[in-house]
Amino acid sequence: MKLKFIQMKKTILYITAFSFLIASCKSLNNTQKGTAVGATAGAATGAIIAGKHNTVLGVIIGAAVGGAGGYAIGRSMDKQAAKIKQQVPGAQVERVGEGINVTFNSALLFQINLYDLSDSAKANLDKMAGIFNEYPETNILIEGHTDDTGTDEFNEQLSEKRAKAVADYLEAKGVSNTRFTVKWYGETQPKYPNTSDANRKLNRRVELGIIANDEMKKEAKEGSLNQ
Repeated sequence: MKLKFIQMKKTILYITAFSFLIASCKSLNNTQKGTAVGATAGAATGAIIAGKHNTVLGVIIGAAVGGAGGYAIGRSMDKQAAKIKQQVPGAQVERVGEGINVTFNSALLFQINLYDLSDSAKANLDKMAGIFNEYPETNILIEGHTDDTGTDEFNEQLSEKRAKAVADYLEAKGVSNTRFTVKWYGETQPKYPNTSDANRKLNRRVELGIIANDEMKKEAKEGSLNQ
């Protein structure tokens, strides 16, 4: 009982700190927010977000280093995110902390209930691969998600095959597979309530989380990162 109370107390403190952090960041740009998040909350904040069924954001924020190093990483991520927005019109791009969250609606990548990449998907991923190869000092989380139609088993398998199809294609275009972490969650992480066709369409997605690798973090902390 005492241990549970201590854990609950810690969780409340983390949530309070994170709420204060977000409130204090309203006037900051994305790079400054990344620095603040890394310095103030770091992995604890990431764990809280991951617990709220948003593992991509949890990984991004949990990987933050903060301080001057985090600011340098954020500057580099700003440039990479801008290129993705410009060159990959099928992607929804969001700068988060010291990383980037990229979301592809599955309808833009696959036919319904299938995992073979469409021609338009390949065109988008060709451009993504070019940008990834231009910025080699990042790691890439690739996640597959579905809506709640169909069985749990089918949805998990479909999300797995779709996430792996994206990873395999990027690898075929020269992106090292050592940079990838590939995960799949079926219907268990909806972004929106599965109460309408419009929401279900948004929940059928592949998400990418782009974060600094160890070499990039080292260079950022030493002040030698080429931004």
